[in-house]
Amino acid sequence: MGMIRWSPTVDRILDTAAENLRIAKILVQMGLDPNNITYDAPINRLMEIVLANIRLANMFALVGAIFFVGTLLMQTMVPLRIANMAGCTFFVAFGALSGNVATFLLYLLLLPINAVRLRQMLNLIKRARIATESDASMEWLKPFMTERRYRRGDRLFKKDDPATEMFLTLTGRFLVTEISVELPPGRLMGELGFLTPNKRRTATVECIEDGQVLTITYEKLLEIYFQNPQFGYYFLVLTSQRLLENISRLEGIVAQEKAARSADTDGVA
Repeated sequence: MGMIRWSPTVDRILDTAAENLRIAKILVQMGLDPNNITYDAPINRLMEIVLANIRLANMFALVGAIFFVGTLLMQTMVPLRIANMAGCTFFVAFGALSGNVATFLLYLLLLPINAVRLRQMLNLIKRARIATESDASMEWLKPFMTERRYRRGDRLFKKDDPATEMFLTLTGRFLVTEISVELPPGRLMGELGFLTPNKRRTATVECIEDGQVLTITYEKLLEIYFQNPQFGYYFLVLTSQRLLENISRLEGIVAQEKAARSADTDGVA
C-alpha cells in the first residue's frame, strides 16, 4: 500500500529531474553554466549571440523583413506596393551579399512586378482625377474591363433585373427604352446599379445597332475601391455627374411635354 501511495510522488520527482536535465542541456548549449545562473546571464548571452552575428547581409534581411511585416498592416494598395518594393530591394541586397542565389533571383523578379502594378494604380488615380475635372470620361477603366459584342435587337439588361456589372460603349448604338435616349460610344451603362442598395437595374437597355462594349463586374470595382479609396471618391464623382445629366435630360423631356400640352390647350381654346 505504501508503494502504491508514493508512486505518483516519485513519478513527479523523476519528471521534474528530467525537465531540469533538459533545461540544463539547453543552457550548456547556449554557453551558460547551469550551476551558476543569474537573471542577467541569459540576456547578456543572447546579446552576445546577436552582436556576433551582425553582418551587413543580415542587417539588409532584417530591414527587408520589417518592410514586409509593414505590408500586412497597410489597408490601401499604393503604400503597400511601395513598402513591398522596399522590402524586395533589401532582400535582393541580402541575397547578393550572402551568396543566396535563390533569394536574389526571387526578389529581383518581384521588384518589376510590384513596380508595374504600382504604376497602373497611380495612372488609374491620375486619370480618374483628370476625368472629374474635364469631360467625365470613363475610358481610364479600360485596362480593367473585358470586351463583349452585341447585335441589333439584343437586350443588355432589363429594368429591375439583378445588377452585377457595368458597361462602357465602344461602337454601335444603344437605347434606354424607358426614356427613349440613345447612348453613343464612350458612355456608361449600368453604373447606377452599383450604387443602389438592392443592386437592381434602374432601366432597360437594348442594342439598336451592332456594337461593342466593355464590361467590369461590381466585384472588380469594389476590389479597386478597397485597394485605393481615392479611386472610389473619383468614381462617385463621375457617376454623380452621370446621374445629374440624366436628371437634366428628364427635366427637359418633362418641360417639352408641358409645353406641348400647353400648346394643345391653347389650340383647343
